[in-house]
Amino acid sequence: MTIHFATPADAPAILAIYAPYITKSIITFEYEVPSVDEFAERIRTIQHQFPYLVAELDGRLLGYAYASRHRDRTAYQWSVETSVYVHPDGHRKGIARQLYTSLFEFLRRQGYYNAYAGITSPNPESEAFHRSMGFSYIGNYANIGYKLGAWHSVSWFQAVLQLHHPNPAPPLPITHFL
Repeated sequence: MTIHFATPADAPAILAIYAPYITKSIITFEYEVPSVDEFAERIRTIQHQFPYLVAELDGRLLGYAYASRHRDRTAYQWSVETSVYVHPDGHRKGIARQLYTSLFEFLRRQGYYNAYAGITSPNPESEAFHRSMGFSYIGNYANIGYKLGAWHSVSWFQAVLQLHHPNPAPPLPITHFL
């Protein structure tokens, strides 16, 4: 398996993984599948500051993970939200684990301290996976999103990426490491 930074050229393959989560599940609260161009722009935008990684196995892109801003206020700058998606053909092959392991290493090097993941409930597989990656349950947003004819809650999980030091420097952009 190869893990590398996504490029806008990966947008069609990434979108092929993501689109069924939009149209057939409550895992994401997006309703409409974005265009390939829009998705390529999302990749470019995220990669100004954060890692956006893809996993290839036997020449096929089977998963991706990225971090994004947790909140806009300055005091939140050391915290990120994380997401990981894997094609069904890549389940149970360690792809999500390797993606998150690589993602967390970059985030630590950049100077981030906390990672958060919101998981639409119920999703015991994702919750178990996140716990195995060091996340702890911290709370629930009850009935926060409406999709596919029902209200859904989101459980929030937190992982501490590194010890919290006083007077931390602002996180470095991922471009510093490219």
